[in-house]
Amino acid sequence: MLHDALNQIAADVDAEFDRLLALPGDARDPLYAAMRHAAIGGGKRLRPLLVTATAALFHVDRDVALRVGTAVEAIHVYSLIHDDLPCMDDDDMRRGKPTVHRAFGEATAVLAGDSLHALAFEILASSRTHTDPFIRSELIATLALASGPDGMAGGQMMDLEAEKTTFDLPTVTRLQALKTGALIAASVEMGAILGHIPPEGRAHLKGYARDIGLAFQIADDILDVEGDPELAGKALQKDAEAGKGTFVSLMGLDRAKQQAGMLVAQANEHLASYGSEADLLRAIANYITERDR
Repeated sequence: MLHDALNQIAADVDAEFDRLLALPGDARDPLYAAMRHAAIGGGKRLRPLLVTATAALFHVDRDVALRVGTAVEAIHVYSLIHDDLPCMDDDDMRRGKPTVHRAFGEATAVLAGDSLHALAFEILASSRTHTDPFIRSELIATLALASGPDGMAGGQMMDLEAEKTTFDLPTVTRLQALKTGALIAASVEMGAILGHIPPEGRAHLKGYARDIGLAFQIADDILDVEGDPELAGKALQKDAEAGKGTFVSLMGLDRAKQQAGMLVAQANEHLASYGSEADLLRAIANYITERDR
């Protein structure tokens, strides 16, 4: 089930980006080519899958959920472009191919990231995505909060500071809850927003998202130690080389694996009120600690 769902969402998101990022045939072509390089092909597409899987619980039209998932993926891809820049992590490979600044130059990479950020909110603001302006507004607010200083960008700032000081486990947990977890949590919440679920009715889904977000990062830290760079499509062990605290360095490998497994089990417990309609969300949670990239 999960394998088919991952393949389907990857194909669908690629098709959306292919349509949205068609070359205009003018001097902007290098910008669009850089955006396509980053956005099309590769990646797990976990965030758009979380949007569509959550929305499906509430019988939301899949095309609507797919557009919202594509907006979330646009934010994710923009963050990867900027994270890879020489002023950030200075990486050469991403998703098994050269990073955008290596392929197109730093200036174009910055503009490609900026443009994907803008595209995300353009998608969410469009009446093609949803006819209800109140739903569109809540989607925009949720993604904005998860992307900015109280979310992903704030986590990235903490990550940069981690190169200068030693963070303890609670601080690393907070860092990753912002840098990685915020966008994962937003993906689930946006699916619930599409389903017209009020904030007070989302607590169990928020708990699920919080737990899988933290499990995802612990699994990433484990893969950074035990993984294969070829499968990962990027360099590994860079945090350790930079002297940054990770879940593995602070907890030890065995305890980190135990903690990730406990979080996955806890995430699935949050879905206890659902039947088989939540099986895909359960499969996603289990996949997080079983993946090899």
